[in-house]
Amino acid sequence: MQPLGKSLVLAGAALMVAGGLIWWLGPRLGSGGGLLPGDISVRRGNVSFQFPIVTCLVLSALLTLLFRLFQR
Repeated sequence: MQPLGKSLVLAGAALMVAGGLIWWLGPRLGSGGGLLPGDISVRRGNVSFQFPIVTCLVLSALLTLLFRLFQR
């Protein structure tokens, strides 16, 4: 059980650091949610819908690379 506990603590610390960076850098990177080309954004009257499909794909690829690097 100890390796699992250590992994969870490290994952939590990494999420805290990532969250802090996003919180700190978010306003500096611009407003608008940081939509990439290809993200879906629909606005009709008072209703708006955003689905960041390309952003999700990029983040997934980056996280996959990071996890594979740390796995070795």
